[in-house]
Amino acid sequence: MTLTKDNLERYHRQIILPEIGQSGQEKLKSSSVLIVGVGGLGSPVAMYLAAAGVGRIGLVDADIVGVSNLHRQILFGVEEIGLPKVLSGEKRLNGLNPDVRVETLDRRLDEGNAARVIAGFDVVADCTDNFPTRYVISDACVKLGKPDVCASVFKFEGSLSVFAMKRGPCYRCLYPNTPGDGLIPDCGEGGVLGFLPGVMGTLQGTEIIKLLLGIGEPLVGRQLLFEALKMKLTEVAAKKNPACSVCSGESESEIAELKMVPESPDQITVHELKRRIDHNDAPFLLDVREQGEFKIANIGGQLIPLGQLSSRMGVLNRAEKIVVYCHHGIRSKAAVEMLRQSGFPHVRSLVGGIDAWSREIDPEVKRY
Repeated sequence: MTLTKDNLERYHRQIILPEIGQSGQEKLKSSSVLIVGVGGLGSPVAMYLAAAGVGRIGLVDADIVGVSNLHRQILFGVEEIGLPKVLSGEKRLNGLNPDVRVETLDRRLDEGNAARVIAGFDVVADCTDNFPTRYVISDACVKLGKPDVCASVFKFEGSLSVFAMKRGPCYRCLYPNTPGDGLIPDCGEGGVLGFLPGVMGTLQGTEIIKLLLGIGEPLVGRQLLFEALKMKLTEVAAKKNPACSVCSGESESEIAELKMVPESPDQITVHELKRRIDHNDAPFLLDVREQGEFKIANIGGQLIPLGQLSSRMGVLNRAEKIVVYCHHGIRSKAAVEMLRQSGFPHVRSLVGGIDAWSREIDPEVKRY
């Protein structure tokens, strides 16, 4: 996405960093992050990502703001007590940076909705405070090919790692089994230093920015431990478990079918496409499926099967904004690469394909 004059002024101190530059800032503007848990960790992550110019931020939490939250959850104030955290958070982020699009889900992330919710985002920030949800997030991220940036805090200690990346472990590799009820108390029982989520959340946000920009060395295969009382950072190895029931047992075909990692600016979500259509900014749609698939269901546009694309590019306008779609978003990514190499600068792949459009936008479009 092109930066506006206001964007250039707002992010100037970040843009002048050689590792980021204007192209990096444009990449952030096109990126999306899902924050699961809008509490002590989620507060600094959300605020700094919004301030940094990440274009779309999702907030997932079913809780309301309580007075006991205020000593560490800096996203909220006294006036928000009793209100849903996601709605209060949305208001705060809009006030911090109105250019950022905030999406909210006022419910828990569970096995029934995790894959659908996570699929539309580039990176997931696990800011939760309970083990069941961490497993749900990690499992879904492995299946969808999404980075899972996971932080946790307890009393005076915190940890941080990046899970679900190809060359590293998932959460289950380190913790195969859920701890029994009551074995590890939460913050409400064990307590937590108010500053600690701020420290860990800020580090968590840093890892997310690095992943979105593709710079630096992420915490993959490594776990960062922080001890506040000793002011000590320790790095330990976090190895992939070859016998892991989740990340070491899938077939390549399963991963290929589900892997939908947005690589902005090369991809666009179904929600963003719908928004553009509704605002009379619809791009040209190119369907690269086969004729039989097109007859079953389509969302319009021109049909050019992927196998014919190289010989029929001449019918397309290089100056036009093009969104390519297929069944699940796999063939469309290959088509985008072909088109980019042939001089089409404004082409993007629809994340999740027509199947995601049917599930998330228009259920009347037939699934197959």
